[in-house]
Amino acid sequence: MRCFLKKSTGIVLILLLALCSLLVSCSGAHKKSLSRSLAEIQASDTLRVLTMYGPVSYFIYKDEELGYEYEMSKLLCEALGVNMQLIIAPSESAMIEMLTQGKGDIIAYKLPCSLENKSQVLFTEKEYVTNQVLVQCKSDSMVKDVLDLCGKDVYVRKGSIYDMRMRDLNNEIGGGLTIKYAPDSLSSEDLIASVAMNETERTVSTKDMAIMSRTYFSNIDYSVNVSFPQRAAWAVGTDSKELCGFVNEWYSDASKQRAFKKIYLKYFEKSKYFEANGLPKIGGKNSISPYDDLLRKYARQIDWDWRLVAAVAYKESKFNPATVSWAGACGLMQLMPKTAKSLGVENEVDMFDPEKSIAAGTKYLKKLERIFSNIDDKNERIKFTLAAYNSGPGHILDGRAFARKYGKNPDVWEGNVEPYILLKSEPEYYTDSICKSGYCRGEETVKYVDDVLSKWEQYKQWGVPK
Repeated sequence: MRCFLKKSTGIVLILLLALCSLLVSCSGAHKKSLSRSLAEIQASDTLRVLTMYGPVSYFIYKDEELGYEYEMSKLLCEALGVNMQLIIAPSESAMIEMLTQGKGDIIAYKLPCSLENKSQVLFTEKEYVTNQVLVQCKSDSMVKDVLDLCGKDVYVRKGSIYDMRMRDLNNEIGGGLTIKYAPDSLSSEDLIASVAMNETERTVSTKDMAIMSRTYFSNIDYSVNVSFPQRAAWAVGTDSKELCGFVNEWYSDASKQRAFKKIYLKYFEKSKYFEANGLPKIGGKNSISPYDDLLRKYARQIDWDWRLVAAVAYKESKFNPATVSWAGACGLMQLMPKTAKSLGVENEVDMFDPEKSIAAGTKYLKKLERIFSNIDDKNERIKFTLAAYNSGPGHILDGRAFARKYGKNPDVWEGNVEPYILLKSEPEYYTDSICKSGYCRGEETVKYVDDVLSKWEQYKQWGVPK
């Protein structure tokens, strides 16, 4: 009997051990299956790319999807021979969680190479090195070294990573640095803009943000480092070694460097802002431009003052029909290729034809105005239409949604919707669930509306017939 019991107990133990082994094996197999193999990705014809909204990574501008990481991801998908499924995450931690849960194949974002992140993901060799820098206007008296910051003011947002770094730096240099706090409504980009326009003496940002901002403001300097270098990179799942190897080989391929450089130039070197100081008179006597007759003709078709349409054309291209923007907008009215095509301009060459550009541009203005047809006040409706012409209607609809959420009037631009367009460059706002179009360089849109309306008033003062 004892022998039988011993044998039975032994059998039970063996069965239990086998069961545990099976469960562990199944658990391990399930864990492995969370990341798709390179062959599975190619067989599915889709690479699931995780990223976040941001001024460099991914954003929507004039109804076009843009962003450095976005365009690099498209090149990677071309190399893989697959389509791209873009998945927008609300935060870095959410991106990592989605990757580890098998909801995405790759993180195309500057993910910090911290020890904690290294334990959860496999970093590729598509690596970035950045650091925090002092942003100031170029001048003979500008700060040349961090030690020169003694007795100087630096503007940052309270509680930001820049605030913490300035506190530490102040201790490191022995004190004397004055940290000034900017309003919470100002983003890092807003602070850089205020420095460029001599409204603020200096601020701090990441170097890549400063490089990108230089394409808007050529007078800023970011040569003074205020932190140690920090590494960031794209990442894949810890068991996605084949995909990681493919990305590394793709990124190091010398034959692809020209395409990579072209995208880099677009976002980090090509000027994104041109605007004359003041408002020179381009036309002759009793005229605004060489295209006044065309502007009159098509403005009548949408029931707008032609001088307002002229102000849009001047702001967009300075009446140069050959203009091409950094984002690919073309012609007098600076329409994006996809938008122009939807308005009947099929041939890319036709985008540079003054009449076709004005015809399509005014048609687009009317189309945008209809989106805001529930705004009774025509003057207000014009402001919303102009804002949408600059950034795309999605961002303006987001601004109206924020106005409703915070008890403001969604039908009034100044002091109501306008402030939330500015705040759409802040992660707290562009990651909000009611924000459908994500990041927006709101300062540019707000300035655009002001500039066009100002030009319209000036054109009317010139005495040019209506």
